[in-house]
Amino acid sequence: MEFGGRYLLAAPRLAVWAALNDAETLRAAIPGCSKISWTSESELEATITVNLGVVKPTFKGDLILSDIEPAVKYTLAGKGHGGLLGLAHGTAEITLDDHADGTLLVFVANGGASGQVMRLGKAIVGASAQKVIDHFFERFGDAMGASVTPLHED
Repeated sequence: MEFGGRYLLAAPRLAVWAALNDAETLRAAIPGCSKISWTSESELEATITVNLGVVKPTFKGDLILSDIEPAVKYTLAGKGHGGLLGLAHGTAEITLDDHADGTLLVFVANGGASGQVMRLGKAIVGASAQKVIDHFFERFGDAMGASVTPLHED
C-alpha cells in the first residue's frame, strides 16, 4: 500500500527538522503512541496502538533512519509486531523545503502487514493508514506550536 501527502507547516525548516527528531514531540504526535525513545543516533524504539476500526492492535518495533541530509530529508524504515495479528512494516521518505509561508513537508510511504491484519482487508487498513498520517501531521503541528495545512493536488 502506498500513501503520503504534502503539508505546509508555518515554521522554519530547521524548527520542523528539530521537531521531527524530538522523541517527546513525536510521542505527542503519533496517535496511539505510548512509548518512543532513541536507542542510537539513527534508531528509535516505539510502542503504538493502532485503531483499525474493528480491532486495535498494539505494535512494538523499531524505526531506523537512513539517507539523512540534516534539515532536508531522511528515509524512515520500520517494522512492528502486533502479537497474534502479525507484522506491520513500512518505509517513508520525508523531505523538507523552504516555502514562503514556512516549510513544505512531503511524505511518501509504502507499507503493509501480514497475518490477521491483512485479512481485515486492504481497504480498511489503507484508509486507516491515511487517516493516521493526516492525524499525525495535525498533532505534529500542535506539538511543535505551528499550524499545518494539507496541500492537495488538483
